[in-house]
Order: sequence, then C-alpha cells, then structure tokens
Amino acid sequence: MFAYLVRRLFLMLVTLFGISVVIFFLLRIVPGNIVDILFAAAGYVDPADKANLEKELGIDQPLVVQYWHWISGLLRGDFGYSYVSEKPALQEILPRIPITARLAGLALLFSASIGIPLGVISAVKQGTRLDYTLRVISLSGLSLPSFWLGLLILTASVSFFGQMPIFNPNPKTFLEAFATYAVPAAAVGFRSAALTMRITRSSMLEVLRQDYIRTARAKGASDASVNYHHALKNAILPVITVIGIEAAFLIGGLIVTETVFNIPGVARFLVEAIRWRDYPIVQNLVMFIAVVVVFANFIVDMLYAVFDPRIRFTD
Repeated sequence: MFAYLVRRLFLMLVTLFGISVVIFFLLRIVPGNIVDILFAAAGYVDPADKANLEKELGIDQPLVVQYWHWISGLLRGDFGYSYVSEKPALQEILPRIPITARLAGLALLFSASIGIPLGVISAVKQGTRLDYTLRVISLSGLSLPSFWLGLLILTASVSFFGQMPIFNPNPKTFLEAFATYAVPAAAVGFRSAALTMRITRSSMLEVLRQDYIRTARAKGASDASVNYHHALKNAILPVITVIGIEAAFLIGGLIVTETVFNIPGVARFLVEAIRWRDYPIVQNLVMFIAVVVVFANFIVDMLYAVFDPRIRFTD
C-alpha cells in the first residue's frame, strides 16, 4: 500500500508538471499579450513605452526564464501579481474559490441524491411506465444545455415572482446561503443527476442479473435488502467514477452558469483573465483546477477499495 501511494504521488507530480508546461507555453502561443491589448485600447503604440512595460512585467525575457520564475515562485508560495489589478494573484483568487466550491458541492449533492435513487428505481422497474418516464427525464437532462436551463429559470422567476434571483456574496445564515446557491446548483446539477441516473441504471441492470442476486432472493431477502445492500453495493463503482469526474469538472466547468447567474466564481474569473492575457491569474487558476482534478481521481481510486473489498492496492 505504501509503495502504491508513493507511485501515485510521483505520477501526480509528473502530471502537474506536464500541465504547467503545457498551459504556460500555450498562453504564449496565443497572439497578443496584455501590453498589446492595453496599447490597442489606448489607440496608439509608442515602441519605447511598450518595451518599458514589457520589461516591467517581465514578458520580454526568454520563455524558459519566464517559466522558471513562475514555477519557482509557485513552489515558494509566491503566485505573482495580476497584470490587470496589480494585486497579488493569490489575493484575487482566494475569495472566489469558496464561491465555486459551494456551488459545485451543492450541485454534486443534488446530482448524487437525485440520480442514484432514481437510477436504482429505474433499473428495478425496468420496462414499466415509470422506467420510461425516468429515462425520458434523464435524456432531457443530458440534452438541455445548463445555460439554457438557467435562462429558463431566470425567466420563470421574473414571470412568477417579479424579480430574478440575486446572488448574495455574504449570506449570514445557512438558509440564506442555501437560497443563494440552490437555483444555479439545480440548473447545473440537473445534467449531472441525469448522467448519474443513467450510469446507476446500467450498472444496476448488470448486477441484478448475477447469480448471487437470485440466491439472495431465494433465501427470502427483502426487495430493499436485495436492491440496496446486495445490488447497489456492487454496482456503485462506475457511479463513483462518474461522480469523481463530475466533481473535478464542476470546479472549472461552471463558466456559463456563473455568467448567467452573475456569480463571481473561479470559472468566470478565468475567462476574464484569459481575455486580458493576465498570465499569472490564468496559470495559477489552471494549476488549481489541475490539482483538484488529479486529487479527485486519487480519492476515487481510494474509494474503490472502500466500497469493494475485493480491490486491494498492494505492492
């Protein structure tokens, strides 16, 4: 087990190093930088002023030197300064992480709490009207874009309540926080719930055909015991994989949802930073998302052994 953890840690570090190289050089390949954008907005270009600003920002140095300065500073905890606001990058990023984390966490909770039970019911009631209804709902969830669903929710709010849901960045109570994040979380979690439901249904149908399920029924086990204790317990691994992927995706994949609901989260801030070629912000945000994705995959692998005792990570 210890050797496995060491190998996984090494692979995680190699993966993050590769991502850092790719994102750094891809940003520099894109035509234009923050200096070009600023001078284009001003309507004139003074070569001397442009050269001085590039030197001040350090983007006139060779790419290898720029990368070394960034990655060495990252290892020391120095995330640099935003080119746009001139504030420390960490100071700009940290307040937005809890906002996106709450939204993603609530969406994931909605997805699991709705998708897994409905997936089990759909599998148990295979071929019935209820099964067909749930399958149509799941297909609708996978087909409807989250931004379109969000716009429908906003339109319905105006029609029925006369106002749109307003984001409150500093809720004072749990109910206020829930009310603030519930609507956008439901909009983005509907698709995740539909995917979770379909994966749960497919995995349950495969498990319900196994011999040990028939044996459990023959011994007189109740339907609830068979479905949830025997079947779901052995069908949960693919569902865990999907939930882990969704958890990692939601951290950086809420761009449209945060824009529609005017939420100042990580994903929306990342798009704004890319538009302004704010290299320190973009690089650090992408690395943060990469760390979340890699760590989520590691947690999923560990959960395999928890839910299935047949899986062991040995040397």
